Amino acid sequence: MSTEPPLLLALDLTGTFAFGLNGALTAVRAARLDVVGVVSLGMITALGGGVIRDVLIGAVPPATFVDWRYFALAAGGALLAYAFSRLLDRLDMPITVLDAVGLSTFAVIGASKALDHGLGVGPALLLGVVTGVGGGTMRDTLILRIPSVLRSELYAIPALVAAGITVAAVKAGLYALPSVLVAVAACFVIRMLGVRYRLNAPGPLGRRPGDGSSGSDPGDQR
Repeated sequence: MSTEPPLLLALDLTGTFAFGLNGALTAVRAARLDVVGVVSLGMITALGGGVIRDVLIGAVPPATFVDWRYFALAAGGALLAYAFSRLLDRLDMPITVLDAVGLSTFAVIGASKALDHGLGVGPALLLGVVTGVGGGTMRDTLILRIPSVLRSELYAIPALVAAGITVAAVKAGLYALPSVLVAVAACFVIRMLGVRYRLNAPGPLGRRPGDGSSGSDPGDQR
């Protein structure tokens, strides 16, 4: 990741910290775990998507294991969430903003790295999304929740938009800081609009949100 523009690298590191923080907070809220469990889930959230991407494209060892900053920031965010979970509950929106920054940068980096390793457009788009949402999906699976990406405000779609802009820029020979910022900004804005207005991807035709035999989402039980 050292070949990325410095600003994107800074946003990537910020996103890693935010994902560690948000992932650990989710673990605290949804499951009764000790410090090892909370920190582990925070780090999985922050690092899991990148590890999946690197393993799939053969970039081993994964970048996470080469650059100590990723491990340190993921662990630091998770430990902060464990120590100050009650206080951080009041900062839900700032943490969501940082999480959106992480989603945006991870999607851009994931798509560009896939292209660097010779993958086509489709796989690059897929790995851009996987880089952004993979860690959170792993976390939710481990605590027996339906992954947030499948049921909450727009999440995978903004990542796909960022990956799409990135792929188009690379193919057009325009991949540089301006195109990177456009892709990051597009993902960020769509994600935050989804949060602000509670927007969701369309559900099954003929069914309204909340319909279901159980009447509740087991993942939302505290």
